[in-house]
Amino acid sequence: MLNTKLCDILGIKYPIIQGGMAWVATGELAAAVSNAGGLGIIGAGNSPVEVVKKNIGIAKSLTDKPFGVNVMLLSPYAEGVMELLFEEKVAVVTTGAGNPGKYIERLKSLGIKIIPVVPSVALAKRMEKEGVDAVIAEGTESGGHIGELTTMALVPQVVDAVNIPVIAAGGIADGRGLIASLALGAVGVQIGTRFVCSDECTVHENYKKAIVNAKDRDAVATGHSTGHPVRCLKNKLTREFEKLESAKAPAEELEKLGIGRLKAAVVDGDMEMGSVMSGQIAGMIKDIKPCSEIINDIIEEAQKVSRNISSLF
Repeated sequence: MLNTKLCDILGIKYPIIQGGMAWVATGELAAAVSNAGGLGIIGAGNSPVEVVKKNIGIAKSLTDKPFGVNVMLLSPYAEGVMELLFEEKVAVVTTGAGNPGKYIERLKSLGIKIIPVVPSVALAKRMEKEGVDAVIAEGTESGGHIGELTTMALVPQVVDAVNIPVIAAGGIADGRGLIASLALGAVGVQIGTRFVCSDECTVHENYKKAIVNAKDRDAVATGHSTGHPVRCLKNKLTREFEKLESAKAPAEELEKLGIGRLKAAVVDGDMEMGSVMSGQIAGMIKDIKPCSEIINDIIEEAQKVSRNISSLF
């Protein structure tokens, strides 16, 4: 059995957290991952409070295991969502796109673990000073909003810079990635794109098939000129973004193009003008299966890789 400090901190069987992907990480997916031994996460994204509450209710009806909620702090609903999480007393809150500092004391007083996603050493150190329980060091290989440093470069630097547990994210989809992350000093991994291609994920089937059919160079990043790049599978939408950026279009025009595009992909299955957010590991994913099988495959492969490495010494 693969047990790390992360398992003890979160009360889970395996050191695997599911990414809190907006529109994708519903209560159904979070519950399935938690039931399989990982930590499922509901992605609040820009959802109103009542939508997040509904997903928490779904998760609670499907699992008695710990699960969490990811809060995008730039969301206009972030304050209300946090108040909801205080009431619901979810096990874990992960955060992105902002500083959770003003919420940390209350979260910890309620026994809720607070784990921000960080793209740099500087932010990881700041979060440690503010009292978070751990950080998720996410490399640029991930899907959705991304930083600049790769996972291989970022994770060991964060590990060396802080004394709290570090979870690796970005470009991780299998047992090899898990073992590599542990070798870099992480106590576990956060996995997003792989869980999109699960039976329990409620995204449109077109979205899942697009990831399964993707090749190694199909996940591209657009929006660098705005300072908020996003990684998704290349399609007509990404080409439109590239044209506008090449023409030095104002940020407002780029933002207007992006409105509603994630929902178009996730809910409506629009693979041309929808934002098909995906990490660079899309080219590794070749099937759709239950979360329990995905996690079992990851753990079995990690154990095999570990044995193979041990045989070298």
